[in-house]
Amino acid sequence: MIFHMHMQMPLLVAAGFLMAPFFQKKLPSFFEKYNLDGVPGILLFMIVMFFWNVPRTMDDALTIPLVEVFKFIVLPFLAGVPLRDSWRKLTERWKNATLIMFMIVYTATGILYIASPVQLCNNYLVKEQITLGWGFITIAAAILIYLIQLLFVNPSDYE
Repeated sequence: MIFHMHMQMPLLVAAGFLMAPFFQKKLPSFFEKYNLDGVPGILLFMIVMFFWNVPRTMDDALTIPLVEVFKFIVLPFLAGVPLRDSWRKLTERWKNATLIMFMIVYTATGILYIASPVQLCNNYLVKEQITLGWGFITIAAAILIYLIQLLFVNPSDYE
């Protein structure tokens, strides 16, 4: 379960992230027209990522082959590509808001997976569910540490 959500899905997003320059060259007017300031793209990225964090979608991806194929299309093209196009266009405020939103959602999801007395995903054991919850908590803690260090270090000093 942790491999599925914290390894496979981020790698699919990373694949889309790496493919984004190709699409930006082929469709520059599309990205300029619909993602001018980066906000629509980052919102699409967040919606897709939060959708795939729902336990039901995890189960469906394992039991329904069409949903598995959908995952392999949606994560690269509707999460990775918009993330690459949007991140450089966003202001620091939007970047930090995005990270804070992920920190909050990952903390809540982690607590849900850890504290749930029942099995949330039918295809995984409760022990795997708890491990996944701690993975979410760890990622949220890493985001928090990054945001705290931003208070003391100005990233533009290193550019």
